Amino acid sequence: MELGKTLSKKSQLALVAITVLIVLVLDQWLKYHIKTSFTLGESKMIINNWFELHFTENPGMAFGLEIGGNWGKIVLTSFRIIASLIIFIYIKNLIKEGAKTALVVLVSLILAGALGNIVDSLIYGKIFSESTYHTVATLLPEGGGYAPFFKGKVVDMLYFPLIDTFWPNWIPYFGGSRFQFFRPVFNIADAAISTGVFTIIAFRSRLFNEIAK
Repeated sequence: MELGKTLSKKSQLALVAITVLIVLVLDQWLKYHIKTSFTLGESKMIINNWFELHFTENPGMAFGLEIGGNWGKIVLTSFRIIASLIIFIYIKNLIKEGAKTALVVLVSLILAGALGNIVDSLIYGKIFSESTYHTVATLLPEGGGYAPFFKGKVVDMLYFPLIDTFWPNWIPYFGGSRFQFFRPVFNIADAAISTGVFTIIAFRSRLFNEIAK
């Protein structure tokens, strides 16, 4: 898709819906597969030495970052919902103003990623049993889920240990210690948000200039 191209408003709306739907389906399908097939902490190598599925649960923000306590979780989930509404309104305004289609799609990726993690936070605690290091979670368990609404944990699984080595011994302080890159474990929703944000930043001058009238 050319960065400078602008489609009709109906076509842009359709692209928004398609983008959000694709990201949500892929994100939730992979999370369901991991949640019901992996024990907590379990890993499966996909491409030797640099890509693996590693199941972890994140009670806080993206890429394993956390915000503490029950109130922190409620505040974070509420913030995600409010942010998603703002992003949706922003997309509508972009389309109304004749923004470039690439920009509309990129912002839609951010919206889709936010919605994907909202689903986990809102309902996963109610519809799944607890994942442990010894047992796999089940969907709709007889005894109920592991947490109330708004307090579900976000499922992360994508791990890219591109570099896994040790610092040379001659380096002060770090010498001999382990060095890993890229360490964060994330999900498709996180990837969609990051792709949208970083692409907009990288091409901001081409995306925001000369908006069609």
